[in-house]
Amino acid sequence: MLKPVDPGPLPPERPVGELVHQLIEEAKAYARAEIDLLKVIGTAKVRAFLLPAILFGAAFICALAAITALALGVVMALARFIGPLAAGFIGLLIFAGLAGGLGWYGAERLKREL
Repeated sequence: MLKPVDPGPLPPERPVGELVHQLIEEAKAYARAEIDLLKVIGTAKVRAFLLPAILFGAAFICALAAITALALGVVMALARFIGPLAAGFIGLLIFAGLAGGLGWYGAERLKREL
């Protein structure tokens, strides 16, 4: 039968205070590494979404100009029949109602998703 090998003398036990200090230092290093990792991930995501965000902003500005032109056309068309003041008011009601409906629909979809 084989005899177990003698592992030799055991290393001296370290004081509890020293072990706690080492544990705290290792925890701090781990926390710093995790924070650095999250910073790198966040920076990568921001860089990935930067150009699409700029393009969506430009598209929004173009869409806003198109809606303004449409609203102006509606008001000018109505002005022939009911006068400029009433046409402006009706145009306001039409586009305010449209904006309110779209905003309500967006809020409902957001509630559903969350």
